[in-house]
Amino acid sequence: MQTHKNILTQPIIDMQNVCIRYGVEPDVLSNINLTLEKGSFHFLTGKSGAGKTSLLSMMYLALKPSKGTVNVFGANIGYAGREEMAMMRRKIGVVFQDFRLLEHLSAYDNVAVPLRVRGMGENEIKKRVKELLTWVELDKSMDKICSTLSGGEKQRVAIARAVINRPEILLADEPTGNVDDDIAFKLMKLFVELNKLGTTVVIATHSTDIIARYNYPQIHLENKELKIIPALRRVRNVE
Repeated sequence: MQTHKNILTQPIIDMQNVCIRYGVEPDVLSNINLTLEKGSFHFLTGKSGAGKTSLLSMMYLALKPSKGTVNVFGANIGYAGREEMAMMRRKIGVVFQDFRLLEHLSAYDNVAVPLRVRGMGENEIKKRVKELLTWVELDKSMDKICSTLSGGEKQRVAIARAVINRPEILLADEPTGNVDDDIAFKLMKLFVELNKLGTTVVIATHSTDIIARYNYPQIHLENKELKIIPALRRVRNVE
């Protein structure tokens, strides 16, 4: 029988002996073992094609392993039903590399979607969305239709949508890839502050500057395998 202590210390994501392959192709990832504690912060690194997107896909419940066990919020996703998966996804914020915005809606309405799904009142939605879009410097563009925005603006809308619901897990695939350095570090500060509130954060990035500046542990993928590169030095002040 699982004790109360076990429940409190249960990893938020746990992968054991996981393999991923597509059809009859060779494994993309092999024998992956990964445990993420609640409130942790990791960078996900590796060359293009190393399997970062596949790993993130399992974390946000879009992909089940070809072999092995993946537990998210303590539930084995291989056996979770549709309703259970839907409930878990509501607790996960995702920043996709291709944004996946509703192009016919405004920036404001895209960011408001997760809150409306929750049934939040429009007054509270307006307060939260405007505050967050101001933070990511889109206060003058919030009424613009997303199809008219630049790539960097779309990136910031996607990030705002992912974090507006204050998710328990935040997964981001190259979230600073389409913005300049000043905005990139402002977005990183947003991720750090969310992490301080208890959100587990995993950010896939190729930015050596961001990795060096923040120096969180790395989940590194290479040759279909995973290793953890620890944060070996004290993080300097990044405020």
